[in-house]
Amino acid sequence: MEFLEPAFMQRALIAAVLVGITAPAIGIFLVQRRQALMGDGIGHIAMTGVGLGFLLSTSPVWMATAVAVAGAIVMELIRWYGHTRGDLALAMLFYGGMAGGVLLINISDTGSNANLTSYLFGSLSTVSEEDVTAICVLAAFVVLVTLGLRRQLFAVSQDEEFARVTGLPVRVLNLLVAVTAAVTVTVAMRVVGLLLVSALMVVPVAAAQQISKSFKVTFVLAVVIGTAVTLAGTVTSYYRDVPPGATIVLLAIAVFIVLTALAAPLARRRARVAEADRACTLEGKTAVPPGPREPDDVRV
Repeated sequence: MEFLEPAFMQRALIAAVLVGITAPAIGIFLVQRRQALMGDGIGHIAMTGVGLGFLLSTSPVWMATAVAVAGAIVMELIRWYGHTRGDLALAMLFYGGMAGGVLLINISDTGSNANLTSYLFGSLSTVSEEDVTAICVLAAFVVLVTLGLRRQLFAVSQDEEFARVTGLPVRVLNLLVAVTAAVTVTVAMRVVGLLLVSALMVVPVAAAQQISKSFKVTFVLAVVIGTAVTLAGTVTSYYRDVPPGATIVLLAIAVFIVLTALAAPLARRRARVAEADRACTLEGKTAVPPGPREPDDVRV
């Protein structure tokens, strides 16, 4: 347990656990909505917030949160009203966010390319106590939303029209998903990095879906996988001196490959069991053994 002794590793592990929980928790709704790359776009926008944080000598995490939330709201408004030019507007928003962040962080007195790299790809040694506090508060918000409103968010993610007919505030819930995704991006950026956070929101969910067919089980499995790979990647990064974000994402992809390989035989086994049950049911209800039978011997 040598890796638990340094203070920076204690902070990094706390952040890793929270990232492992929150990223798949909101990612499952993005996957259901076919917006798997939404986290990537928000990560680009959050770069401007990081740059502003260094330029104004304030917390980059809180500033990135504010900018990412604003960007997520704009993204959702573009999705509602953008029509044919929505893709172009989103592209300019994403690229402008990244360019703005690079420019602001380089003209600030305290920022540097090293700071930029740590936010883009994650860094264990730079997770401060202030970052941990911010991550804990933001992670609590994500958990409350994804657990407290999971039924409503699931309904909207599956079928917006049906959810609207049932009386759910669809636009408010869509906006809440976008804002929660933005908060999750800023939670994860100190561990995974802004460029890789989207993978942690999607890959554990995709891995869980390989062996689970229900939403509840997929949700739990995705969180378990996310937590496991973030912890394993953080510890590996400490011992091997490799980038934590890249290590975590590659571990998540490895889990996806393993579960995909296991999914095929499991699916065949389920199919055989279902076929056997169907055959037993049909035999019990309609099958008649050959040969002459008395009327009172016939099974109905």
